[in-house]
Amino acid sequence: MLDSRISRRAALMGAGAVVAWSASPARALLQAAGGGRVPAFVDDLIRRLTVEEKAGQLSLMASAWGGSSAASLNPPGNSDFPKQVEEARRGQLTGVFNGNGARMHRTLQTAAVRESRMKIPLIFGADIIHGHRTIFPVPLAEVASFEPELARRTAEAAAYEASGTGLDWNFAPMVDVARDQRWGRGVEGGGEDVLLNRLFAAARVRGFQGSNLKSDAHMLATAKHFAAYGAAEAGLDYNTVDISERTLREVYLPPFKAAFDAGALSTMASFNEISGVPSTGNPWLMNQLLRGEWGFDGFVVSDYTGDEEMIAHGFAKDARDATRLAFLAGVDMSMQSGFYRTHLPSLVQSGEVPQDRLDQSVRRVLAMKAMLGLFDDPFRRISERREESRSMNRRTLALSREAGRKSIVMLKNDGDLLPLPRSGKRIALIGPFAAGQHDLIGPWCVYGDDKKAVDLATGVREAVADRNSIVVAEGSGIVEALPGGIEQAVAAARTADIVVLAIGESQNMSGEAQSRTEIIVPEPQQQLAEAVAAVGKPTVVVLKNGRALALEGAVANAPAILVTWFLGTETGHSIADVLFGAYSPSARLPVSFPRESGQQPYYYAHKPTGRPNPEGKLEEYKARFRGLTNTALYPFGHGLTYGRIGYSDLALSARGMPMNGEISVSARVTNSGRRAAEEVVQFYVRDRTASVTRPVRELKAFRKVALAPGASQTVRFVLRPADLQFIGLQNRPTVEPGTFDVWIAPSAEADGLHATFELTA
Repeated sequence: MLDSRISRRAALMGAGAVVAWSASPARALLQAAGGGRVPAFVDDLIRRLTVEEKAGQLSLMASAWGGSSAASLNPPGNSDFPKQVEEARRGQLTGVFNGNGARMHRTLQTAAVRESRMKIPLIFGADIIHGHRTIFPVPLAEVASFEPELARRTAEAAAYEASGTGLDWNFAPMVDVARDQRWGRGVEGGGEDVLLNRLFAAARVRGFQGSNLKSDAHMLATAKHFAAYGAAEAGLDYNTVDISERTLREVYLPPFKAAFDAGALSTMASFNEISGVPSTGNPWLMNQLLRGEWGFDGFVVSDYTGDEEMIAHGFAKDARDATRLAFLAGVDMSMQSGFYRTHLPSLVQSGEVPQDRLDQSVRRVLAMKAMLGLFDDPFRRISERREESRSMNRRTLALSREAGRKSIVMLKNDGDLLPLPRSGKRIALIGPFAAGQHDLIGPWCVYGDDKKAVDLATGVREAVADRNSIVVAEGSGIVEALPGGIEQAVAAARTADIVVLAIGESQNMSGEAQSRTEIIVPEPQQQLAEAVAAVGKPTVVVLKNGRALALEGAVANAPAILVTWFLGTETGHSIADVLFGAYSPSARLPVSFPRESGQQPYYYAHKPTGRPNPEGKLEEYKARFRGLTNTALYPFGHGLTYGRIGYSDLALSARGMPMNGEISVSARVTNSGRRAAEEVVQFYVRDRTASVTRPVRELKAFRKVALAPGASQTVRFVLRPADLQFIGLQNRPTVEPGTFDVWIAPSAEADGLHATFELTA
């Protein structure tokens, strides 16, 4: 795990103060790439570029010769590749994204550096969200591991594969906090908690970028979407965001600051508006906060046609106005609309956009190309040989399997049904995800392929002693019933000793533009579950999902439930490792599973109200829905192991802490079971009374500890006043004396072990 104390300090400073630029990883990257200054030749280039060529350096387009899934994810708008090559020759492009490999990159780069007037190299970007050819668990799943170091390793492996094809720049990580599970893009991020989002944002940036951006095995990272995209009203993608500056600073900005402190030198403007101003045209966000207050020294790119969309927002009157607003707001580069190369020259000529402001953005982009080593060797990452040799090798496949099994959360295991025996039992795999190379790699995979992934049936058959002991029945489609499907599934269940019911969401139910009004198992699959449960065989539900789900009926009542998300290339092997006990589940929920869809947005770190429902029976005129307690079905941080974990012996080093002191809180964690296990020990704090109301709990730290059967370990957390900092009445960081609750617990809503202490002035 990362050093939680360093990470915690960095994020607290990120809430309102500025981390010293001279000490940041970003500065170290700049120094590694050439002394931390813009190379002198960049200004010479800028003096010789025409205004039209400068606008070209700020214009990024989808590749007309795209990757296998690129056209469906980001339509290029122009499939005429020879025309795009000509645009490179004319200096009308800074680069392209989601292109089709090394050969394509070489063709375009050759046109730019050997056939254009200024010989400026192109930059090649892509959405490498959770893998290139080898696909790792979706980011939300990986966060369930509670291992930021795992995310660093998978990001580094993804960059290794992708950079071998010529890719210099990654549109990841997504660091948007997502507290409404209806929103489909939560699958790309770090869940509902600020601390987890910060730690995983920093880890992924370090993995993608490495220690030297000139490395041909790494790529530039982009923290996205700046900012508060995950706070869209009603969980509806692209929708309005209207939140206080305090909430913005306390919840949605810290993961970005953590990413920038880790070295990210690119960020992407979000689609949404904040308090009536679209992010793409928001000078307070981009200039005052990002560059002024935080000292960000990288460049800002719009999201796909984000500048154009300000017209539909009702913020810009036409394309020219949208260009002016976005550019002056601080968006250096336009993605896909073509607005900058069309309208910036005339805006500069008219004086509406100052020439020095244009030069400033061009300088940022050219400096980044220099940092990436593109002026030294424009073909440094383009290699058909490396493209082949780095693709899906033994090491990355093993990492995919490891990451997959570490991402699986066991919600329930009544009667120790799991792990399953490898022999002596007939197992029925039932459900639309029981077999078949579909819905394995998850959403937002430009270059991945389900046909190269391992399905559940394959993984299970390889794990058992007798492959003939496995029977498969589809039972239903994902969103439609199959003629005779339930009857077939029921017959299979009757012949089996154990049922593994593989149900949930398809991969196209999560991701961009995939908001759901009801976050439930689709009705045909629910009906399948009810019919199979009626047979009466022990049943393990294996959920495939890109968000938290509201479980009900036979699904919720199954004796064992595994949350397997979308695990990538090694899906079947990873799930089988957990099902049959080769690996004891160690993941925990990064999002709260609600009791009903209508609870959304639901998250553990909510504020108290003046009328909370006390523990016990439901009371009238309290803050709850009709007939429902205001708690999760399975809360954030929940997850079981194959061990028997107990907490005891809570101890505080003192009952009071001065403003210049610290306090340690410890507990003894014991595995009394017969199997080795890993426990995620979580440390929560609540500020009981403050000048601004505080959440009912906040995760401040965690430790993942390995425990042999019968073993115990004392886990200690150190708390300092800076860890109790929050955004006060003047939107500035503050720490106030008072009474604080602390918990060492296995989840955000578990009682665990509880104590209090006083922070004194």
